[in-house]
Amino acid sequence: MTERRKKSEDLRSYKWFGVQDLRAFGHRSRLRQMGYDEGDWGKRPIIGIINTWSDINSCHAHLRERAQDVKRGILQSGGFPLEMPAISLAEPFQKPSTMLYRNLLAMETEELLRSYPIDGAVLLGGCDKTTPGLVMGAISMGIPFIFCPAGPMLRGNWRGEALGSGSDVWKYWDEKRAGKITEEQWEQMENGIARSFGTCMTMGTAVSMMSVAEALGLTLPNAALIPAADANHPRMMTHAGRRVVDMVWEDLTPDKIISAAAVDNAIMVHMALGGSTNVMIHLIAMARRAGIALSLERFDQISREVPVIANIRPSGKYLAEDFFYAGGLTALMKELGSKINGTPMTVNGRTMGENIAGAEVFNTDVIRSLKNPIYGEGGTAVLKGNLAPRGAIMKPSAAEARLRKHRGKAVVFRDYNHMAAEIDRDDLDVTADSVIVLQNAGPKGGPGMPEWGMLPIPRKLVKQGVRDMVRISDARMSGTSYGACILHVSPESFVGGPLALVKTGDEIEVDIEKRLLHLHVSDAELEKRRKAWKALPPRYERGYGRMYQEHIGQADDGCDFDFLEQGAPVPEPEIH
Repeated sequence: MTERRKKSEDLRSYKWFGVQDLRAFGHRSRLRQMGYDEGDWGKRPIIGIINTWSDINSCHAHLRERAQDVKRGILQSGGFPLEMPAISLAEPFQKPSTMLYRNLLAMETEELLRSYPIDGAVLLGGCDKTTPGLVMGAISMGIPFIFCPAGPMLRGNWRGEALGSGSDVWKYWDEKRAGKITEEQWEQMENGIARSFGTCMTMGTAVSMMSVAEALGLTLPNAALIPAADANHPRMMTHAGRRVVDMVWEDLTPDKIISAAAVDNAIMVHMALGGSTNVMIHLIAMARRAGIALSLERFDQISREVPVIANIRPSGKYLAEDFFYAGGLTALMKELGSKINGTPMTVNGRTMGENIAGAEVFNTDVIRSLKNPIYGEGGTAVLKGNLAPRGAIMKPSAAEARLRKHRGKAVVFRDYNHMAAEIDRDDLDVTADSVIVLQNAGPKGGPGMPEWGMLPIPRKLVKQGVRDMVRISDARMSGTSYGACILHVSPESFVGGPLALVKTGDEIEVDIEKRLLHLHVSDAELEKRRKAWKALPPRYERGYGRMYQEHIGQADDGCDFDFLEQGAPVPEPEIH
């Protein structure tokens, strides 16, 4: 798609700068105020660089510099770059949850691009909720854009052993709780686990979502998992800057890229990677912004067809750096063969099939074949039953095999604080066969559906050598987490979902093969409990939090705001 179809007067920015009236005089004079002149506007597409760099976001610490690389590419291709900062969602620091603010970033991205004279966009991000937030907003705006992933950090190191962010934290924390790791060793790990800027390098939400963006066709080929500190990374940014200018002239808008087939490709990749459970929420929201009716059922259908072939923690052995040098995402997609639909268009103007045609796998232990998978089915399963009538999520590939079919008595905590106060009591009535249940941790109950889903193993059991148990909540968990954690129970307990009715001592059955999550309590008893249930007061009385709790959807709907997912398109601004 190299033919230039647009003319200068067709650009959105022409309405601001190209006409001869008093308002355009004001626009041009204000650009001149900043040192620009007529060679910078008029016949050049104006490219907005939406940058989520922040001093508080270690995943994006390099994006201030990378924006300069993007600008260089835009100028080389005849565009006019304007950098525009947006809220930075720093997963390790923002409370109660970055998920609370994903939709705020989506709104900000959409409105920045709509309200200013922007013809195309480059989106800089990667930390967990940043990718879907940026993409959701840009899809709704509808102008040409490229997503530039922040990239994973370098692998960690401790005493000659490679450490993976998140996954190894959880593992060694349990060893510390069991008295097998000293304070000195723990501090050494703290110093060695995150050695550079960039996102988590395990198959967490950041790596999963950057990969999904590439599988949708929204990044340049193999851009998703370039290590953030690798010289390939700034080169990719400059290439994206050059390319987005051509996308504007070609009018290559997101509706020409994101199709049902592209979304299926993204789900295939997610399953083959053993990706984060959070992907399911975000991809549903992204797809629906593009007018594609995606449901949990589609994830489960594809999960049964696509095995996990990426040997990456927490499901496997290696880290994102190893995956990139083993061939990267194009190699994995090539390995999936006919499961990948090659027809969808991508941002580089070629089809997905063209992009992956020449890809090779350079390490067959990191990127396995379909005949030699890490796990025989996809990384995520959708469970249903009387405890989750609208669905719940589990990552079977990251759980102990013995727990994929299990029945045990519930140990129920009404909220996170209750759990934190009780979980390590020596007299807690719990065994390795118990099912730990956390209530009121969902979209409204958390609030913001925090990553509390990898509930801690009770200390008394950790000391006995127990490292996995069935744990159920309406929360999320980090994609770097592992274990038999059942998440996203929908509808959530805060709004009166069945999870709110569970009591300690109830028996719960989990059967991954049958996709079953069942509470063994009679319908009559559940109805009795339902009538006795009382709603908790709202979490927020004012501000963004109040808007969030009044309009947020449930997990199976993508947790988007009802007024953003649907409704007539927002009109172009009047230039007065």
